[in-house]
Amino acid sequence: MRPIDLHTHSNRSDGSYTPEELVDYAIHKGLRAVALTDHDTIDGLEEAVSHADALAAAGRPFVEVVPGIEFSTEYEKKDVHIVGLYISYNAPVFREQLDAFVNSRVNRNIKMCRNLQSAGIDITFDKLQARNPGAVITRAHYASYLLEDGYVKSRQDAFSQYLGDHTKYFVPREKVTPAQAVALILKAGGIPILAHPPLYHMGQDRLDQLISSLKDAGLMGIEAFYSSYTNQDERDMRRFADRYDLLLSGGSDFHGANKPGLDLGTGYGRLFVPEELLDRIKERIK
Repeated sequence: MRPIDLHTHSNRSDGSYTPEELVDYAIHKGLRAVALTDHDTIDGLEEAVSHADALAAAGRPFVEVVPGIEFSTEYEKKDVHIVGLYISYNAPVFREQLDAFVNSRVNRNIKMCRNLQSAGIDITFDKLQARNPGAVITRAHYASYLLEDGYVKSRQDAFSQYLGDHTKYFVPREKVTPAQAVALILKAGGIPILAHPPLYHMGQDRLDQLISSLKDAGLMGIEAFYSSYTNQDERDMRRFADRYDLLLSGGSDFHGANKPGLDLGTGYGRLFVPEELLDRIKERIK
């Protein structure tokens, strides 16, 4: 049985690999399938899918690329992420709503740059984009900028001094709700998955309420396998899946060099996402 990885990122959001490099690395790692699920963007999907298709057409080793996205949403003042798998990313209704979502991120970044300028930092949104062409700018890009230009000594310093939620320079972005993200993924013909629930530190009762409400909104799956899960985390997620008839999914949350020690397919060394999960997801799509 071959592994799969249904949660990864490229340099189109906050990963370090290009979409093409991610596909090549997935082949090197022996994966059957890899989902590119960049934060709030689909900009890398065409490159990843086309590269895999070209390899297959040439008779070379290839990997199935699952078109995906990871939406950053907010639920009761907590960040909650919704992954969409097998999205029809060229659907006009999906692209239109995604553009509006991205525009809210751009406005937030412009405000954050102005705040950092007030601290004596030579930064503009244009400069951030120039250093990260084609990427959706996240706080990880700010941290790299501050580190490279000598304003901080580490990425941790960047967040504690300038980028953290409780610093005076941070600007919260207007976010969609988890239910809205689920609805958008469904409109794109995709499978909405609740990403890494244990990371939200909600407690079992509150998490149960979230999952129940999202099931009513159309949630179809939950990540039962993840790089940092304990055995108990996995058991808990399987129990929620059974309770609400949810598909099992999982992935490493691979970011390349931006998450040192976390590898594609294997996470921190113990992760294994079985390919049979992908077959069940495909059956649900049919």
